[in-house]
Amino acid sequence: MLIIVAALTLEATSLIQYYFSRRGIREEAVMRAESQLETTRIQIMDVVDQAEAAVRNSVWIARWCLGVPDSLQVVARRVVEDNPVVVGSTLALIPGYNKEHPLFSPYACREGDGIVIKSLATPEYNYPAQEWFTEPVRLGEGYWSEPYIDEGGGDILMTTYSVPIQDYGGQTAAVLTADISLEWLSQLVNSMQVYENAYGVILSRQGKVMVGPEATQAPREKVQEYSTRVERTGWTMSIVIPEKEIYGDIRRIALLVTILQLLGIGMLILILRATARNQLKYKQINEKKERMESELQIGRSIQMSMIPHISPAFPERTDLDMAASLTPAKEVGGDLFDFYIRDEKLFFCIGDVSGKGVPASLVMAVTRSLFRTVSAHETSPQRIVTAMNESMADMNESNMFVTFFIGILDMETGHLRYCNAGHNAPLILTDHIQSLACEPNLPLGIMPGMAFREQETDLAYDDALFLYTDGLTEAENIRHELYGEQRMEEVLVTRRSAQGHLEAMQQAVAAFVGGAPQSDDLTMLFIHYLNEAPPEVAERHLILHNDIRQIPQLAEFMETIASEMKMEQSLIMSLNLALEEAVTNVVLYAYPEGADGLVDVEAILGKDKLTFIVTDSGAPFDPTGVPEADISSGVEDRLIGGLGIHLVRTIMDSVHYERQDGKNVLTLVKNL
Repeated sequence: MLIIVAALTLEATSLIQYYFSRRGIREEAVMRAESQLETTRIQIMDVVDQAEAAVRNSVWIARWCLGVPDSLQVVARRVVEDNPVVVGSTLALIPGYNKEHPLFSPYACREGDGIVIKSLATPEYNYPAQEWFTEPVRLGEGYWSEPYIDEGGGDILMTTYSVPIQDYGGQTAAVLTADISLEWLSQLVNSMQVYENAYGVILSRQGKVMVGPEATQAPREKVQEYSTRVERTGWTMSIVIPEKEIYGDIRRIALLVTILQLLGIGMLILILRATARNQLKYKQINEKKERMESELQIGRSIQMSMIPHISPAFPERTDLDMAASLTPAKEVGGDLFDFYIRDEKLFFCIGDVSGKGVPASLVMAVTRSLFRTVSAHETSPQRIVTAMNESMADMNESNMFVTFFIGILDMETGHLRYCNAGHNAPLILTDHIQSLACEPNLPLGIMPGMAFREQETDLAYDDALFLYTDGLTEAENIRHELYGEQRMEEVLVTRRSAQGHLEAMQQAVAAFVGGAPQSDDLTMLFIHYLNEAPPEVAERHLILHNDIRQIPQLAEFMETIASEMKMEQSLIMSLNLALEEAVTNVVLYAYPEGADGLVDVEAILGKDKLTFIVTDSGAPFDPTGVPEADISSGVEDRLIGGLGIHLVRTIMDSVHYERQDGKNVLTLVKNL
């Protein structure tokens, strides 16, 4: 470890030295570049100032000569003669300003040792369209043009400074120019030798290269660029320096240092080889442990997501106060609970898988899924438990079992049907606390073909059920004492909300256990029934044979019910249509052709809802499993069938099917 620390310290020292050396060299390069740029800028500005002064000093005489066009060439010649930096000049009239000379632009330029006069007022040159002419007129002030080759004028690469000339009446009459050859600018920029392979670039205000290599000629290596602005012209002057010019020496030194360090690291590798092998094994063990912990944490999240989390369970209901909690002893556990409401019946369960850990959590997930699947089409606790036991016993190669309690509470009447499969008997809280009477059925998954007995009781207003797993009563403190049923009942004596009961129980258990580790999963479910007065209901029956000629009796049956419940005619027609579709489907298809069968139609008349229960002994058929009819497609493209079931689904608020004792039971509910 000390060798590694020493090696890292050496490496860190080298990196720090390299960093500060590089920064110092970069700062030196910046200073050199900025100094050279400033020197060159001053030289350029000297030429710019001369050119601008040459034009400004000639403005007065140009204005004076506007009335005598033949004298304008004198002004242009004077600008060139008196200013060595100027290679050409013109005094170009605004088109139409002088009626005798609509286009007039004498141009004086250097040729050899002398000065010649040309005319720019030619169709080929078209001076009114040139940038040096249009921009100062548009802006009303001096303007430096973009670089251009003045074909027909000076015939060289140049840039032009031009100013508008106004007559004594304030009208813009002409443009006076001074042309600057870019050859001297190129020589000046090429003389900037900050580094051997550095080069200068001057860009116009529009980004055109005035001086410098073409884009295709520019080196592709990494460079540093330093720039400054040339005032009044809009030019940008830059020095481009290849990085290898700046950092070449320090990189060579750094390479040598790196080689030496690699040699040292190689020696360290030989010394630490044996240690590294042990460290690798230790790391692999840790990674495997962390991966297992991560997977267990994911498994815990998945497991907890399978149980309801809303507290209180059904906040929108006033007839029920319900809460549940599950606290695993390890990352994942084998306890479970679940609940939901269907057709105004509360389906709930609680269970405890034998064993702990991952195997128990997998059995727990299977048990909960089986409960949801089987109870979706069943209303008998005994049949639900029997079906679950058959499925679990068939695949129980690990010989694990589940203690399980299921209840179905009718929320309107308070009637409770339940079946216990070897689980702790729940407590029922009325004016006192007592255990709910439970048959000693075997747990789920032990063997197939087991008979389970269903029981029932009634809950009155303000009665409650408390369900729990043995992780509650068998919780141990550091003296290995059990929490027990007596302490549990003492907490339940004080009436609280459902969630309040669970929180009070958790606090009592935590105070009793103290610092002892949790030895088993702890799950609780509290159900407080608060329906004060079960609604008054009436029942009506109609039994039909599977004869299509008996279908009209449904309309008479519906009229009788509608009269009792004082329903509107439109609602009567809709309900009669839905009922007729459901019964017709049974009459036509439930029984074999020629066989005589019965269809039992039961109507339950409630205060705020009407329920029809259609029962037959025909072939099994679940109409709720039929896919939704595609009513958006054309008649010729639509699949045959499904519209009748679509009408039933549309008209009724709830449609539920289940197979009971060899019979099809279809329940249709309409909220009024």
